[in-house]
Amino acid sequence: MPRRVSLPSADDLFQLTPAASDVTAETSTQEAPGTPVAPIGAAPEQSDAPRRPSGRVRHDEKMTVYVTSDELVDIEHARLALRRFHGLAVDRGRLVRVAVALALADLEAQGESSALVRRLSEG
Repeated sequence: MPRRVSLPSADDLFQLTPAASDVTAETSTQEAPGTPVAPIGAAPEQSDAPRRPSGRVRHDEKMTVYVTSDELVDIEHARLALRRFHGLAVDRGRLVRVAVALALADLEAQGESSALVRRLSEG
């Protein structure tokens, strides 16, 4: 009996599955590179569709945000309160994505009088 373990090759590990190639093809046809993006605060194309957080999906983009230790503790307290009092087990990333979606929806709806504009004007 050989002592070496047989492992799959890199090609086998990183090959596109049919579902992944469908998603890649679908997203590539939706937005072509160089497509103009509407500025924040501009009227959305579909005004009846509210801004929604992405939820539990595979995210292809990453953004690093630095927070203070107090802000991180506040986020953890909010996450634990959501779990304890509302039965919502969410991770920090999902909590932040929902908060960002709420802030951007408020900006689109309220414009100059949005909470985001007021907070950013203060500091």
